[in-house]
Amino acid sequence: MTYKFIDGSVTAAKGFKASGIHCGIRKNRSKRDIGLIFCENKCTAASVYTKNLVQSSPITITRQNLADGYAQAVIVNSGNANTCNADGDIKAAKMCQLAADALNINAADVIVASTGVIGQPLPIEPIADGMEQLAAELTADLSGGSDCAEAIMTTDTKKKECAVQTVIGGKTVTVGGISKGSGMIHPNMATMLCFVTTDAAVSSEMIQKAVSAAADETFNMISIDGDTSTNDMLSVMASGLAGNEEIKEENDDYKLFLEALTAVCRELSKKMAKDGEGATKLLVCKVSGAKTMEDAKGVAKSVICSSLLKAAMFGADANWGRVLCAIGYSGCDVDVHKVDVSFASDAGKIDVCKNGSGIEFSEEVAKEILVRDEIDIIIGLGDGDFCAEAYGCDLTYEYVKINGDYRT
Repeated sequence: MTYKFIDGSVTAAKGFKASGIHCGIRKNRSKRDIGLIFCENKCTAASVYTKNLVQSSPITITRQNLADGYAQAVIVNSGNANTCNADGDIKAAKMCQLAADALNINAADVIVASTGVIGQPLPIEPIADGMEQLAAELTADLSGGSDCAEAIMTTDTKKKECAVQTVIGGKTVTVGGISKGSGMIHPNMATMLCFVTTDAAVSSEMIQKAVSAAADETFNMISIDGDTSTNDMLSVMASGLAGNEEIKEENDDYKLFLEALTAVCRELSKKMAKDGEGATKLLVCKVSGAKTMEDAKGVAKSVICSSLLKAAMFGADANWGRVLCAIGYSGCDVDVHKVDVSFASDAGKIDVCKNGSGIEFSEEVAKEILVRDEIDIIIGLGDGDFCAEAYGCDLTYEYVKINGDYRT
C-alpha cells in the first residue's frame, strides 16, 4: 500500500473549498439541499456517467462542459433529480451560470448535478436566492466538505467522505472525495453521485483514463437493489497544486495516482453499500481463483445482487446454497465442482462449502459470524489467478417501507 488514509473530504487537497446550505428546494429547513465545490484555479477534470438510457439534464450539461477536459467548480442539489423535465436542460445550464457568476468564472467550467425525485420540475428560484450565501460560506476546512456531503444526501443516513495521501515524484499528493447513494444503486455507475478532488498534476487524458479504471473496480461493483439510476455521476477535478511533474502517460506516477484514487472510490463504495436503504449489514463478496477478470467480477456481482442471498444475510442464515445458485446463473465460465465458500466477520470465519458440496459446520458459530454488521462472502473458484470484490447490503423490511412512499 503506497497511500494512507487521513481525516478529510473534498477540501483536503490543495486549492479546494466547499460549502453546503439549505436554500429551499427541500421543505425541511433542517436539511441542507445545495452544495458547492470550488478550486482557485482551473483543473483538469473528467467524469463517468450512468449507462441508463434515461439520463438527467445535469448529465447532458456536464458532458458539454467537460468536453474540453477542464472544470473549476461543482454545483449540486438534492431533493429534485431534474430528470424527465421539458425545461431540465435550461435549468441545469442556469445552475452553472448562477454558480459561475457568484465565483467569477466561466459557466462552461462548472460541473452540475442533481439528485432526488424524478419527473418533478426543479425550482430555480431557491437556488438563485441561496447562491450568494453558498459562495460566501466556501471554506477549505473539513467542515466545508462535510456540509457539502450532507447537502447531497437523500435517503442516506450517514455522510460519506474520505481522503488519502500518497507521494508522487517526491511530492505529497492528496485525494479526497464525497459521495451519496443509498437506494437505486446497481453496477453501471452503481441514485449515486461522487465528487473527488486532488492536487495531483495530471493531464485531462490521463485523469479520464484513471476515473474510468477506478470506477470499474469500485462503484461499478456496488449493488443495493438492482436499479441503475438516471443521475449517476463520478467527477474528478485535479488542481495540480501538489507540484509533482504532470502525469501524461501510464507510467509509475500514474499507477500511484490510480491506486490512491481507487482507494478513495473503494472506501466511498463501501460506505454507500453499508448505508443501503434499510440495510443493517455491509456485504463484501470476495472472489478468487477465476479464469479471467470478467469471470471474477461477474461472479462477485451475481452473488451480491441475489435478493435471496441478501435476505439470508439479513436473517443471519448461512444459506450457502444461495451463493452457489447465484454463481450458477452468473453466465461466467466456472467449474461448480471446484467452488469453495466461506463466511467471515470480525467474529471469525467458517467454511460452509468445499468443491461445490456442503460440509459439516456449526450453525451456532455461523450465526455468531453472520449477526455482525460487516460480512465477507469468500468464494474460491479454483480455476485461475484473477480476483475481484463486489459490495452490497442485506435486504430488509425497511427497504420496502422506504421505497413504498419515496415520492409522497
